[in-house]
Amino acid sequence: MAKGIIYLMKTVVPGLVKIGKTDNYKERMKELERNGYYNVTGLKRKFAIEVEDYDEKEKLLHALFSKARVAESELFALDVDLAMQLLSSFEGRQIYPENQTKEQVFDTATEAIEERAIVPNGLYWMNRKVKGVGVIKAKLEVKDGVFRVLKGSDCCAKGHGRKTPAILNDVLIENDVLQQDVVVSSLSAAAEVVLGGSVNGWEVWRTEQGVVLKKVRDNN
Repeated sequence: MAKGIIYLMKTVVPGLVKIGKTDNYKERMKELERNGYYNVTGLKRKFAIEVEDYDEKEKLLHALFSKARVAESELFALDVDLAMQLLSSFEGRQIYPENQTKEQVFDTATEAIEERAIVPNGLYWMNRKVKGVGVIKAKLEVKDGVFRVLKGSDCCAKGHGRKTPAILNDVLIENDVLQQDVVVSSLSAAAEVVLGGSVNGWEVWRTEQGVVLKKVRDNN
């Protein structure tokens, strides 16, 4: 059985992902991230796994998601976390991300899917005192399952000895303030963008009435 890599990428278009295969992952990622695919740009890698019989597994994925397929391309109108949840359940050697196990990827994707089903559209707030930094204030918008930390939010995840999430590598931050919106996959990812490190988003984001979202979840 041929061994190769099945990969998942997100695009600049919300809800549009690419699922493909390759036997040269690094070069394929460079090519796609530089040149785009099928007139779609802004592709970014999300998950990759080396599996046995990868041709057949790619065909299986394309068949499973056939109703979401865009023409004859490798693009799918599909929730990226749903795709990650499925891919991370495959037997094989995870190639990307390198800083998480398959189990962690699966759990994170599952959490994101569950959160989108629970957290209603609206604005949510964080007002939290951070040792050595001061009071951190941030705003989160949730709209149709998309979590967006808004421009103007405080951000102490860089330069304060805290673990910086990779998503901030390409984000403009000036004087500990976000200069652009940041789209994330979950409440916890949104909290990590603001605070750095590992944070339970349910315990730090609040409704406009000041109710912590953990209580909203527990009451559902």
